[in-house]
Amino acid sequence: MSSINSISVEKLVRLIGTPKCPALVDVRADEDFALSPFLLPGSVRRPFGDVNGWAAALRGRSAMVICQKGLKLSHGVAALLRDAGIPAEVLEGGYLGWESAGLPRVPTGKLPPQNTQGRTLWVTRERPKIDRIACPWLIRRFIDPAALFMFVAPSEVSAVGEKFDAAPFDIEGVFWSHRGELCTFDVMIEEFGLATPPLLRLATIVRAADTARLDLAPEAPGLLAASLGLSRMYADDLEQLEAGLGLYDAFYRWCRDASTETHNWPTAKTKA
Repeated sequence: MSSINSISVEKLVRLIGTPKCPALVDVRADEDFALSPFLLPGSVRRPFGDVNGWAAALRGRSAMVICQKGLKLSHGVAALLRDAGIPAEVLEGGYLGWESAGLPRVPTGKLPPQNTQGRTLWVTRERPKIDRIACPWLIRRFIDPAALFMFVAPSEVSAVGEKFDAAPFDIEGVFWSHRGELCTFDVMIEEFGLATPPLLRLATIVRAADTARLDLAPEAPGLLAASLGLSRMYADDLEQLEAGLGLYDAFYRWCRDASTETHNWPTAKTKA
């Protein structure tokens, strides 16, 4: 039976990938997680028995709690979070409800290690244009909302990755990179199990703009122009990344919700 403090799988699907998505907290018991070591897109594992230890990290956000079936663990954790002043709801049906609906799940074996603050760390070449903004957007919205990104000299990416235990991406000779005609954004969507129609459509636009094949998607020249414009506006790569997140939010929502919508200036003339 639904609770006033729970939401449906269908509603959560619409929130994931958007800036308004609540913090998704997976509190499944270890034995349940071991049976299916996947996460809902954008969710983070937290121990249900240590809510007081990690609740402060959610200050200023609302939370969505996910356990195996959407029963005792998630309801208990959500109640404790609300007691700590954090608005919290429960996913109806829990992880199994999401899984049975055939929705995307991120394999945890593909995730890079977390730092001491529980955040993944990524490194790539400085002065990003398209793929190196698109990939961080995908990671922040669907993999790890708290992910950290380092932009360094191209010659130092691999060494920085090794020294700081960061995952290198969008350079030659690493796992997260171009493969054949696919760009790194394509590869991340495939490897992280995120091949939904909106993201695949966005991937085509990104690939077209990133690999100078603008004929692949009519929207690609616009993405290329906006991306190059942002690179001229910001000398700081992290500032450019923050601005670029909004750009990809807009493209994603167009791919998901507005690709069939048209717009035109009114042409009807007033009669004399």
